[in-house]
Amino acid sequence: MVDRTLVGAGLSRRPLAETVADFAQRFGHGAWVLLAVALGCAATVALAPPGQNRLIAAAVGMTLCLLVLGLRGITLAQVLRLRRLERDLKSLVGQDAAPCFSTDGAGVIRFQNAAARARFGPRDGTTLMASLQDHFASPASVLYRLQSRALNGGAAREDVVTRNAHTRLSCHRIGPAMFLWRLEEFLDRTGVGRGAETLSLPMLIANKAGVILFSNEAMRRLVGGRPRRLDRIFPVPTLRSGEEVEVDGADGKVRAILAEIEGPGERREIYLLPMPGSTELSSADFENVPVALLKFGADGRLRVANRAAREAIDLDPDQDTGFADLFEGLGRPVLDWLADVMAERVPSGAEVLRLGTSPADRFFQITLRRIVEGGRPMALAVLTDATALKTLEAQFVQSQKMQAIGQLAGGVAHDFNNLLTAISGHCDLLLLRHDRADPEYADLVQIHQNANRAASLVGQLLAFSRKQTLKPERLDLQELLSDLTHLLNRLVGERVSLRLAHAPELGPIRADKRQLEQVLMNLVVNARDAMPDGSTIRIETEALSLKEELRRDRAVVPAGEYAVIRVLDTGCGIPPDRLQKVFEPFYTTKRVGEGTGLGLSTAYGIVKQSGGFIFVDSEPGLGTVFHLYFPINAADTSAQPGPARRRNPARQGEGVVLLVEDEAPVRAFASRALRLRGYTVLEADSAETALKTLEDPALNVDIFVTDVVMPGMDGPSWVRQALESRPNVRVVFVSGYAEDCLSHSQARIPNSVFLPKPFSLSDLTDTVQQQLH
Repeated sequence: MVDRTLVGAGLSRRPLAETVADFAQRFGHGAWVLLAVALGCAATVALAPPGQNRLIAAAVGMTLCLLVLGLRGITLAQVLRLRRLERDLKSLVGQDAAPCFSTDGAGVIRFQNAAARARFGPRDGTTLMASLQDHFASPASVLYRLQSRALNGGAAREDVVTRNAHTRLSCHRIGPAMFLWRLEEFLDRTGVGRGAETLSLPMLIANKAGVILFSNEAMRRLVGGRPRRLDRIFPVPTLRSGEEVEVDGADGKVRAILAEIEGPGERREIYLLPMPGSTELSSADFENVPVALLKFGADGRLRVANRAAREAIDLDPDQDTGFADLFEGLGRPVLDWLADVMAERVPSGAEVLRLGTSPADRFFQITLRRIVEGGRPMALAVLTDATALKTLEAQFVQSQKMQAIGQLAGGVAHDFNNLLTAISGHCDLLLLRHDRADPEYADLVQIHQNANRAASLVGQLLAFSRKQTLKPERLDLQELLSDLTHLLNRLVGERVSLRLAHAPELGPIRADKRQLEQVLMNLVVNARDAMPDGSTIRIETEALSLKEELRRDRAVVPAGEYAVIRVLDTGCGIPPDRLQKVFEPFYTTKRVGEGTGLGLSTAYGIVKQSGGFIFVDSEPGLGTVFHLYFPINAADTSAQPGPARRRNPARQGEGVVLLVEDEAPVRAFASRALRLRGYTVLEADSAETALKTLEDPALNVDIFVTDVVMPGMDGPSWVRQALESRPNVRVVFVSGYAEDCLSHSQARIPNSVFLPKPFSLSDLTDTVQQQLH
């Protein structure tokens, strides 16, 4: 038997005492042979003359006697120990409601409790595998697997599918080559539990592999015996609930409507409903079948619903309702679909609809089929719960939509940044030629301010798409909030008060200070707008230590140390159906003109790009709480800052600049701005033109100012090529995309800095000046 191999394999891993005890148990019956040999040696000693042979015989005889006594003693101790173990098992599991067995290493049953005897009958001296061979499939492999794991680890358990439900089979090692088995059976409310044998409907239970575990009497009569596999009954490999199927019956092909529900342990319960025109489904079968079934008249009114359907959609037995009252979401009137099926204008099919009578989102796959009962046409609806599938689909669509919006935001932001650079740049050039007394000065200031507002809006789009350029630094939250309090108090107004509560010993975080301030201002402004009658906004901080990961809102917060910021208000709250949409861009509950819908999406993007997490809790009428999680950034004591070096004063307007920009308006503004500061500017509209300009060895260039993304060769590529012959030239990269679009390339280019678009005249000239000096 395979279990004997298992015992032999585990013998070398046992303690010495257990090995000796097992040896004694196996070979104790041969002790009488050894005793006979010892007596023969004694006779030899008595009859033989004195000499060396007599001494040898005496020594051998004494040795064998001692060995026999030792083996018999060990065997007796083993028997006593087994009897004590049996008494302990009786006191421990004798009255257990679950069947329990003890077996030796060969799988032979040594003990059964009362439940095991009542369930399987007396099994003393037989193997456990033989006792369970009709209980579930492949008992030999399951028992071998569990006993192997128990022999090495002390215990093991496994859930197996049975005919009636499923069983949790556990195995514990309780001694040398001794094991305790416990079978805990779980029965559920399936067709078997409801009396499937008495149903006139053919039904069966199969596992995921297509093996039939149970079939009722109606199914056995239909197929002419006990079926073993699904492919012996159904010619098609894929079975769908609500569809018509052909069954290989004992008397030929039989057409039926298949209804399937999922059971525990990946079991499939399959019922065969009669086809229209055949024997009608009896009232008892219709009521008791564990598949949600409804019948609708031609006018769409509900005629009857069985118990499973009433429980699934929370329907009262006497409730007068219709198809359109129960379901919605087809994109057209659901009664039109019902009428098409009843008139046979469309084939019977399945649709996923929302349950209209439920406040929460619940979805069902509904298969409609035309039937005739008593000469009247009706529609039979088979319901399958599709809420989990629909939720997963909505989450996938949401993630795809957010990704698409992020990509769109990044692309639009790049083009807008080029336009805004040209607009604000030329506006700066005009402001240089006008003073405050000029009539045009106020108009130019308005243009400049609105260009900055547009740049801020583009920055919010980039923040949402997490493609903005951040300048992270270690921040003390208590200090940051204290500095921000004055501005926040001005934002909330007089009717709303602001309270801060700081946690002691809150560690520093790493984030962009300006962007984090923007997040807090957005949250405070939203809290203020949610309380038009005035109240209190609280900002709290907490030092949180997560011992294990936190899963929430499809996000996973790893274990570790976190600084938590909470913004709490007692305003109108957010309805549950809108709570999951608040971080979407351009989604707002405010009236037109009161908000852009970018505040929370900006906050979401900034927090996520900073390595943090943001969650929201809200109850209508009670208020809203935003939770911001930032990982603690421990101080690095290994690198202490040295004394600051004095920088040489910048000398303005000295040097030759090679300006490479494919956008003509941006290039015109940048060229004029640098020339106004006294620099010599060489212009190029592409990387190829710039490299051709540098072919002149007599040309001296001090700094490259180049766009990153251009048609043809990009900025980092041509700069690397140019630096091979001019290694000391400094570089300024400009781009409407975020800095991380070239971070890897820039890391390999020495003496380079990044200037994001849109930039002003002073931004450009100051950056060039700092690079040169």
